[in-house]
Amino acid sequence: MNPARFLVCRPDHYAVRYEINPWMNRQVQPDHALAVRQWESLASILEDRLGGRLERLAPSAEQPDLVFTANAGYVHGQVFIPSRFRHPQRRGEEPLVREWFRQKGYTIRELPGSSFFEGFGDALPWNGTVFAGYRFRSDIRAHLELGRLLDLEVISLELTDARYYHLDTCFCPLETGDIIYYPGAFDPYALQAIRGIVPEDRLIPVGDSEAASFCCNAVNVGSSVVMNEGAGALADLLTRKGYSVYRTNLSEFVKSGGSAKCLTLRLE
Repeated sequence: MNPARFLVCRPDHYAVRYEINPWMNRQVQPDHALAVRQWESLASILEDRLGGRLERLAPSAEQPDLVFTANAGYVHGQVFIPSRFRHPQRRGEEPLVREWFRQKGYTIRELPGSSFFEGFGDALPWNGTVFAGYRFRSDIRAHLELGRLLDLEVISLELTDARYYHLDTCFCPLETGDIIYYPGAFDPYALQAIRGIVPEDRLIPVGDSEAASFCCNAVNVGSSVVMNEGAGALADLLTRKGYSVYRTNLSEFVKSGGSAKCLTLRLE
């Protein structure tokens, strides 16, 4: 079996220089040395414990959020669809990521039109379907364009809590078919769509306090789940269901509204 591959970016220039979600506060800066150690710990779990392969994107002094590679775009086989960021502060990331994928031989396909779309932050595959979040960052129109471009079924889910501005902060499909999610982040129609498509025994809801630990922003490799510290009840439940759970402190990245999943972009 080929190893799981992820695109990552060292947090050499990571900082809170602007405020584009409720977690960000320029008066509460990450401890840079601690952030680097936390990032290295996550990388070690993925490489040394889970046998993953990490591809590195060069950091940029002008782009402090480049470390959150999950937002860079959507990967489908050897096709890469770049993100179109809503906030101008992040648009400088777009050409850097596009060039990396070009050099690696991916076919780059742009979404038509001008809709905002923030990659694997808001579009998550599950059993041949793509669940896609909209309102705070991505536009619902982008979901239609993504589905047409890749010939995929895309299910749009409206997000209602600004703290969970990307789908991957409140919704985590696992390779086994289970889905971890925070119901409080979705509007009633989105919840109806989720529960109408995903079997009840496959849904793993979490409560308010555990969601705030960014437990839904987890990295999944096979039967292993890597998440931020906290969410002990979820970790225990996953363990009882047969998962291997790795909890690692990512407190400095939560200060920007991100965690384990945000720091990785799956390359297959």
